[in-house]
Order: sequence, then C-alpha cells, then structure tokens
Amino acid sequence: MPQEPKKVEKKVHPGKIITTLVAVAVLIAGIIYFTNYFVTASKYEETNDAQVETYINPVSARAAGYIQKICFEENEAVHRGDTLVILDDREYRARLQEAEAAVEDAQAQLIVLDRSVESLVTGTTVNKDQIAAAKARLWRTEQDIRRYENLIREEAVTRSEYDQVKAGYDVASSEYSASENNLRTSYSKIDELRSRKALLLADLKRKMAELAFARINLGYTVITAPYSGRLGKKVIQEGQQIQVGQPLVSIIDDGEKWVIANFKETQVAKMYEGQAVQVEVDALPGKTWHGKIESLSAATGARFSLLPPDNSTGNFVKITQRIPVKIVFTDTALEAIRAGMNVNVLIPKHDR
Repeated sequence: MPQEPKKVEKKVHPGKIITTLVAVAVLIAGIIYFTNYFVTASKYEETNDAQVETYINPVSARAAGYIQKICFEENEAVHRGDTLVILDDREYRARLQEAEAAVEDAQAQLIVLDRSVESLVTGTTVNKDQIAAAKARLWRTEQDIRRYENLIREEAVTRSEYDQVKAGYDVASSEYSASENNLRTSYSKIDELRSRKALLLADLKRKMAELAFARINLGYTVITAPYSGRLGKKVIQEGQQIQVGQPLVSIIDDGEKWVIANFKETQVAKMYEGQAVQVEVDALPGKTWHGKIESLSAATGARFSLLPPDNSTGNFVKITQRIPVKIVFTDTALEAIRAGMNVNVLIPKHDR
C-alpha cells in the first residue's frame, strides 16, 4: 500500500506573535483612550491651555546708595517685614542731623521773637505810665500858664517869669506828645513781630517737613519684604551702587494662586461665575484640585496682545479665538503648586 504523505507543521515566528500582541494592546489602549476622551468631552468642557498664576513683583530701591549688606539667598522663603538689603546710610544720617539743626534754629528764633514781643508788651505798660505822668505835668503847666497870663495882664509878674512858665508848658507838651508816639511805636513793633512770627511758623513747618522727609529717606536704607512669599534670583552684590527705583529681587506671593484657563470661544457659552472647576496639574499626576470660576474675560486674549489682529486688510483666515477664564482654588493645600505650572481644567457642562 502506498504510504500517506506526512503533514508539515508550520512554525509561527515568535516575532509575529509579539507584534500581534503589541498591535492588540495598542488597539485596546486606543479604544480605552478614545472612549474616555468622548465620555469626558460629553461631561466636561476641558482645556490644557492653562497655567498657574500668582503675584510676582520686584522689590525696588526707594533710596540710592551703596549696598552694605545683603540679608537673603536665592529662592529663600521670607515673611513680611524681613530685612532684605541694608544700604550705607551715613549720608542720609548727615542730612537728618542737618534737618534737625534747621528745625532747632527755627524754634529758637520763635522763642527769641516771643521774648521780644513780651518785652514790648511790658514796655507799653511803661509807656502808658509815662503818658499819664506827662499828661499830669502838662495839666499842671497849663494851669500855671493860665494863672501867669492873668498875672501878667495885671503886671503882677514880670515877662521873664511868664516866659519861664511858658517854656515849662512847651516842654511838658512835647514830653506828652513824645510819650504817645513811643506807645504807638511800641504797638507798631509788636504788630511787625507778630507778622514775622507767622513767617517763622511757616518756615518752621517747612523745616519740620524736611526733617520728616529726611527720616523717611533714612528708613529707605533698610529694604524689607513687602509681603510673605518666596524670593527669586539674586542679581545684586554687596558694594554695588543702586539707584532709586532699581529692581533688586523678585518676590513670589505664595499666599494667593489662581489659574488662567484659555477656553475656545465655543466652550464658554454656559460658563458662569462661581461654577465648580476641577484642576489637574501636569507635574503632580494622580491628584485633582478644586476651584471655581471667579471671572470671564470681556474680550478674547488676542485683543489684549500688543498687536491685535486686523481683519480689515482682506487677509482673513477664521481662527477659533480663546477666552481667558480666571479660576481660584477652593482647596487650601497649595504648597506643591508653583506659579507657571501647566494644568488641565475641567468644567462640568450640566451642573445647573
């Protein structure tokens, strides 16, 4: 009998098995990914065009001078009022002493003026007494001259005696007039000194303002942290000359953080202030933070750019615009989140 031919078994190459398994795994992963994507898209408005923001302000010098000491290191955490930089204050202390001396001089001039006014006021009392005495002498000589006029008509006295009495009357009249003039002069000097006092008071006020300004400038030689936060890069060195307004170091406010999420214009129709938000940070996977919408921009981000697009030129290409949405955190544990981090924002579509 003829023998039946033997069946040849085909061997499958291991590489093909691995390729097939990988392809199946990729297909399954793709199905899962797109399923999750469409499920998420149906429930949430989502964007990854979002970053964490915070206040980053430069600490600037308010006085010019040489840096005597730097009291901070890069990226150091500081509290409000902590000393950051100390300037050489010798020049400012000298100006303060000069201003103090000017104030003391003005105060001394006022004291001298007040004493002069008091002296003149006392002098007016003396002038009044002198006027009273001169008036009494004038009255007495008036009586004498009237009597002598009668006597000379009766030839009871000589002409020489009458002339002598007449001379006494003229002297008494002159003394009385001089006393009144002295009193008027004293009053004029008092008015003049009081007018000068007003000028001295204004000058004292100006010098006291200069003294206060000198004290303020001296205080500016110690530069402190305006609020609590974390410092940035140190770009100054001890012994360096700085100018007024020169930035010394940046300070990041860790106490207040928010997210600016740029949603497509087609996504914001049903968004509103106070709406709940979920935030996922790229650098911190596996954890979700919660927040709420604080405000929606009144214009697209392009309108706030330095050169807004002008579509009236005729070169129009329709591009979906982005609307900035400000989101504040409702969670408090934000230490791990840093300014500038990229985040993914999800806003429920049907939460009201």
